[in-house]
Amino acid sequence: MNWTTLLITFCALSFFGYGWSCLFTNHMVAEFERYRLSSFRRLTGILQLLGAAGLATGILLPWVGGLAAAGISLQMACGLGVRIKIGDSWLQCLPATSYMILCGWLATQLL
Repeated sequence: MNWTTLLITFCALSFFGYGWSCLFTNHMVAEFERYRLSSFRRLTGILQLLGAAGLATGILLPWVGGLAAAGISLQMACGLGVRIKIGDSWLQCLPATSYMILCGWLATQLL
């Protein structure tokens, strides 16, 4: 397994977990209230699950993975903007920033 495949797998599993969490946990209900974006929680969860599926598909069809990675990178950029707007610390912004950069890089590798 090469590094790109390993990173795709890592990101796909991460976003599957996050998407599932958005849809089914009380913790994420509270987080989206804190973000002041409660009405977008389900949509975010669905987009995260679709992105995870697209990333996993990208192992066999790189162009699909590249589009999914670009979409997730854009979603993470929006998430970072929300965190900055609500005054989160740099440590709280670190995951969104890291995934934004990682998925942006994956998009460049797969497209």
